[in-house]
Amino acid sequence: GALNLCDLAGSERLDRSGAGSDSRRLRETKAINKSLSCLGDVFNSLANGSAHIPFRNSKLTYLLQDCLSGDGKALMFVNLSPTLESSHESLCSLRFAQRVNQVELGKASKNVEYSKNGR
Repeated sequence: GALNLCDLAGSERLDRSGAGSDSRRLRETKAINKSLSCLGDVFNSLANGSAHIPFRNSKLTYLLQDCLSGDGKALMFVNLSPTLESSHESLCSLRFAQRVNQVELGKASKNVEYSKNGR
């Protein structure tokens, strides 16, 4: 089996990220938002029972493909800021978590492989 731990870094608001004039940070902020958007697309497709799940739309979703399909299981923690300035981002994070919670991945099963020498 495999265990994947991903820190999704939360949504990156351009005005709060300080990336306005720094082109490298601007690209990073855009990449984070694209990955989160693609992950949301995957969860929407899974929740709707779509025939095609867009796992290849980002590196993140491609790497999480085994966890989010077949016999995999996923667990998501949402960290929120208690500050008033972060209330909009906290609400967006909670809405994302609510959408993820609607997805039924199916029952996990145990896969055991035995070698020929019994080990």
